[in-house]
Amino acid sequence: MVGDLPSSGEESVFEGDYLSVGIGGAIGPSYDGSDDYFAYPGVLVRGKLLGVSIAPRATGFALDFIKDGDGPLGFDFGLAMRLRSNRAGSIKDPVVVAAGKLSRALEVGPNIGIEYEGLLNPYDELSFGSDILFDISGAQSGMTLAPGFSYVTPFSRGIAAQLSVGVQYADKHYSDYYYSVSSAQSEDSGLPEFTANSGFTKASATLVIGVDLNGNLEDGGFALVFIGSYNRMLADAKRSPFTSIRGDANQWFGAFGVGYTF
Repeated sequence: MVGDLPSSGEESVFEGDYLSVGIGGAIGPSYDGSDDYFAYPGVLVRGKLLGVSIAPRATGFALDFIKDGDGPLGFDFGLAMRLRSNRAGSIKDPVVVAAGKLSRALEVGPNIGIEYEGLLNPYDELSFGSDILFDISGAQSGMTLAPGFSYVTPFSRGIAAQLSVGVQYADKHYSDYYYSVSSAQSEDSGLPEFTANSGFTKASATLVIGVDLNGNLEDGGFALVFIGSYNRMLADAKRSPFTSIRGDANQWFGAFGVGYTF
């Protein structure tokens, strides 16, 4: 559930096709920049089918079509997709509600990356990559770029962790849709008018811990999954009245679930 662990030399479920599915609950901000939180169910999927790797994304996934060789260096290239529901529902703040709900955006684009196994121990992996997503639904018609680093390592045969650090850059269309306050929105909500421009919108750090219930991650089966994340809103996403007046630039997320790998 945490990552494609490098093989220890024993037969491993991760060496061929496999699928990990996790189901649990999560708690996170009502919208990007909110200081209100709500709980909701979540599903996480990771695997490899017919040589195509599947990696989870927030409300989405990424596919890697490149089959890596036996060496420590690998490359990723594929397709990423996510459904963005920012301010499209579950808004608790009545002032933000008065400004109006937004439409959900379906975002699709390339995913590229590079990874290296065996950096600090024989079984760890360091990777760098980015999703470049474009809204194809017409909600905000924007583009985001999300580069980041990820490091995964086992602590024992039954416990592994993954730490990911990244930033998100957004163009003018995206920033204007989510962080600007138009004259009409200002009149309806009482918030001051604000115009958001392109730039970095957030920096994030996420820790994922997987604990195999029989003490051996490589043979699949049931595992517990713990996820904790911190996001810091940046630039106009931080200065927006939706964040600076009605919310908080510090954003926290937590999740717990049970997964099964087969």
